[in-house]
Amino acid sequence: MALLGLSAALLMVSVGQARPEKDFTGNEMAKAPEKWKARTNPLEHDPEAVTAGQKLFGMHCAECHGQNAEGTHRAPTMRSSDVQEATPGAIFWVLTNGIVWHGMPVWSKLPEPMRWQLVAYVKSLGLTSKDLH
Repeated sequence: MALLGLSAALLMVSVGQARPEKDFTGNEMAKAPEKWKARTNPLEHDPEAVTAGQKLFGMHCAECHGQNAEGTHRAPTMRSSDVQEATPGAIFWVLTNGIVWHGMPVWSKLPEPMRWQLVAYVKSLGLTSKDLH
């Protein structure tokens, strides 16, 4: 019986530590209203938007999401298929409204062009070298 209890405890610890980053972003993006999901990034074809977004990410997002957006125990990766397959408008909606109950602040006071720069950077994380040529 004691062995069973120890096994269960070890299983709980190993499962809890198997993937430290939270996995809720994709679900939140799916909640974006259709009119937001349909929005396109006005800076989508601006190469400077990705660079500016990367700087903003470093200043505002990296503390939780990781310096390279790889995710941490505090916040999910921005490189997941859920995030990369989300529309720019859905990402913008999450940035604007935050995910407060999971600790992500509301960024609605960040000027809209800066939020679109962040979206451009996040979406650039899914580009392959083939996409860049």
